[in-house]
Amino acid sequence: MRWEGVFVAGTGVWLGEPELARSAVESGRYDAEQHAQDEILSVSVADESMAPPDMAVHAATTALKRSGLDASDVELLIHSSIWFQGVEMWPAASYVAGHALGTSVTAFGLEQECNGGVGALEVAARQVSARPGEGAAMVTTADRFGAPLVQRWSSEPGFVYGDAGTALLLSARGGFARLLSTASGSDNSLEAVVRGPALKPLPSGGPLDLLGRVGHYVRTRGSVREATEKVAAVVNRVVDTALADAGVGRADIDRVVTLASGRARLEWQLPQLLGFPVELSTWEFARRAGHLGAGDQIAGFNDLVERGELRVGDRVLFVGGGSGFSCTCAVLEIVDVPQWEPSGALA
Repeated sequence: MRWEGVFVAGTGVWLGEPELARSAVESGRYDAEQHAQDEILSVSVADESMAPPDMAVHAATTALKRSGLDASDVELLIHSSIWFQGVEMWPAASYVAGHALGTSVTAFGLEQECNGGVGALEVAARQVSARPGEGAAMVTTADRFGAPLVQRWSSEPGFVYGDAGTALLLSARGGFARLLSTASGSDNSLEAVVRGPALKPLPSGGPLDLLGRVGHYVRTRGSVREATEKVAAVVNRVVDTALADAGVGRADIDRVVTLASGRARLEWQLPQLLGFPVELSTWEFARRAGHLGAGDQIAGFNDLVERGELRVGDRVLFVGGGSGFSCTCAVLEIVDVPQWEPSGALA
């Protein structure tokens, strides 16, 4: 879908302290061969006292301040996550909205695994475009991954989980980046890849076993190669649609922000799957922060802006993807270059 009059007015990120990958290897928490493939340097780790919704509040407060808007201007907040938010059966989105914006802001949670952040951006754009010159909506994400339920260094080979809160504020009043287009697509047959052998009546309370679930899928439903080919088909279709709606081609894209994976997976995602060189990615940030759940794209984009790596006229492609399988892409064009101080412990 092509958008008119929808802008990114501000972004914000909260990051924990860096935990070095070599320390995890030395302690046996991170396989040395996997580390050699990933080339990860560190990940963001939050203290147990910092709950994910509070990370999102910090990020949203930063995004709002940078935007120059008032909290009363924001009509909608959408919060995404992939893991526990601090309390069972509780609306984290309402907490984030209430603490960052106000008690009367409409708040919704959107969960589609790691595609939640970019998916929420597309939904928020619909709200903003419905009120030309006035609309504003905030997207937030947040997660904290803690042992023993999640082993951040080994739960999913190729991804090392980092803790963070992220926020992106869309506005119809203007901003530093124009949203040109978004597109989404799915192959819902692929939810079985991470479902496991059966649906359960209650939470298991045990450690996350993604490898076991994938193994069950391979034994009973199909090969990893077949699933990968289906994922590739969805992603390429969505990227092609987003680029066409924006009126640009692959050669017109200056930066690409995708899932924060290890180097081997990144080489598959960009050069092999999409035809973009790794140099256009946010690899240097990703290898220091880790995979931030639904927030990789917002955090990576925020880092590009803070480090002054974007210029007026640059076009940035967000590529989101999450188990299910779903993919959402967005194309943005930089119209101004804000001067922001770097944020987060990894700065």
